[in-house]
Amino acid sequence: METLQKEVYILDYKELRTNVPREILVGNHSIAVFLTHDGNVHAIENKCPHKGGPLSQGIVSGEYVFCPLHDWKINVTDGKAQAPDEGCVTTYETIVKDGSVYIMY
Repeated sequence: METLQKEVYILDYKELRTNVPREILVGNHSIAVFLTHDGNVHAIENKCPHKGGPLSQGIVSGEYVFCPLHDWKINVTDGKAQAPDEGCVTTYETIVKDGSVYIMY
């Protein structure tokens, strides 16, 4: 059975700061939202695959966020941990229109 996704408003684009993560709650799910240096918005599960650290409290560098607990490096575009670490987080498609940011959820 295929689950249909819908566009869910999460915040205004102007609320984002480059390389400063934000935590957004959608239902009971915590999502980390990032505005990267190239102006793109990314949204990923706010839970490191290693020990569950809050990625919205990590440091962003390029297309990676560093988990604040054990420094795992997670790619914000595909959700994968950088080798030699293994694991991944859920990623969400983002849409920016008319100054608002939405995710497909």
